[in-house]
Amino acid sequence: MAIFLNSFIFFFLALQVVGQTFTNPVLWEDLADLDIFRVDDAFYYTASTMHYSPGAPILKSYDLVNWQYIAHAVPTLDFGSKYDLTNGQRAYVKGIYASTMRYRASNKLWYWIGCIEYTTTYVYTATSVTGPWTKRATISTCYYDAGLLIDDDDTMYVAYGGTQISVAQLSADGLSQVKTQQVYSSTVGAIEGSRMYKINGAWYIFNDLPANGQYVLRSTSGPFGPYTIKQLLLNVPTPISGGGIPHQGGLIETQKGSWYYMAFVDSYPGGRVPVLAGITWGSDGFPILNTVNGGWPTTLSYPLPQHTFPVHTGTDSFAGTSLSPQWEWNHNPDAAKFSVSNGLTLSTVTVTTDLYAARNTLSHRILGPTSSATILLNYTTMADGDRAGMALLRDTSAWIGLQRSSATSYRISFFSGLTMTSTWTTSSTGSEAAGLTLPGGAGSGQIWFRIKADIHPGTGKQGLFYYSLDGRTFTQLGALTMNNAWNFFMGYRYSIFNHATKALGGKVGVESFTVDQPGKTTGA
Repeated sequence: MAIFLNSFIFFFLALQVVGQTFTNPVLWEDLADLDIFRVDDAFYYTASTMHYSPGAPILKSYDLVNWQYIAHAVPTLDFGSKYDLTNGQRAYVKGIYASTMRYRASNKLWYWIGCIEYTTTYVYTATSVTGPWTKRATISTCYYDAGLLIDDDDTMYVAYGGTQISVAQLSADGLSQVKTQQVYSSTVGAIEGSRMYKINGAWYIFNDLPANGQYVLRSTSGPFGPYTIKQLLLNVPTPISGGGIPHQGGLIETQKGSWYYMAFVDSYPGGRVPVLAGITWGSDGFPILNTVNGGWPTTLSYPLPQHTFPVHTGTDSFAGTSLSPQWEWNHNPDAAKFSVSNGLTLSTVTVTTDLYAARNTLSHRILGPTSSATILLNYTTMADGDRAGMALLRDTSAWIGLQRSSATSYRISFFSGLTMTSTWTTSSTGSEAAGLTLPGGAGSGQIWFRIKADIHPGTGKQGLFYYSLDGRTFTQLGALTMNNAWNFFMGYRYSIFNHATKALGGKVGVESFTVDQPGKTTGA
């Protein structure tokens, strides 16, 4: 494994770039329910995060292929105490999904809008895309699967709904609702995932038919219709072997006038990953998908000249005083119990034997199709009963880590069998499948943990768990066959944890986190 000696902020580089062509998926990470738009010569992308915090990541690109994480639109999940993972409450598979984001030039504000738990819509704004973002308003109407349009006259509209599609007009400041009206009742199935556009004098609502189709509504009479409908795609062969059919997502026009459709593909166990295809326009004013031999293209020419960012591999040594924007916590963290300063310090927050209930578990999307992640852990300040290490986190999980049982006794453990019910409560906290006493009693104070993950879509994909006492020789201790069902929505993530089983007071230092090159799992 190549390890960079100098720490740096991770950025995204699209996979398998050769000359002026690229290969789908654009990003092999879990970035679903995407909304994509352009401001001047830059493109912006936001995605679902559900129970992960901060929420609604924002990525930036200049060529639609190479993307850089720059911020989150929702700095904390301020939607109720369940999002803090305290007092037995939890918010798994709730929170942020299918939200929308735009820049409004007239007041120089960035807007993020999303409905939480089918009840209330939240509006966040910022004067800079990188923040700070602030919760500005709530709207009692749930804009389910919302799509924001800022019309040519600066009026703000939101298309939303499932099967019955509605359009809401917002107030002049975009913080309240003026009116809402149903504009279409589907005759083709339970369409949702609305994105709204104004193109050449016509209003469009872009709708998904989960999980194999995409339809377009078009009106020339105004944002409230009437609308006519046309199929854009249905059961189009996927560009990812074993993956689902591209769907949902949004339309985007380059500054050169070319049009593209960024969809996502269900690719579990890793999640839902974005793919790009060209769009042309028919004489009837509806978009046409540019297929190759009837299928979604696997390889495309770059939409614009390449604009790359530093490659998304290497070592994050947690320099500075804050986490980089590729990191997200499992639920809201206790901010008083972690710090960043040339390393990450995690103090225990929760007394539990249930990883799903442990606060301040830090997650990172898995880089596909295969990759590995390695942490260097300083365990000298662990307390009796503490557990710290790395997990593959989802509704079926496993972890490798260190358990302290006395001042001089530590055990390297691999736990498997962590599972959730269909309502996302814990059905099993798992058990030790393999382990050994740390040689030399208290040891050196440092230990390395590594997970290799194969997130090619399909059944039987494995995560492999390793430890090392010197950072050079790694020993496999266990394996997890990952669950590839879609129901949890979010894909597997690499996760770093530290929690108590007896009493609070302990802490660990995470000196570094290293991601290996996509498609390779070198070392060990």
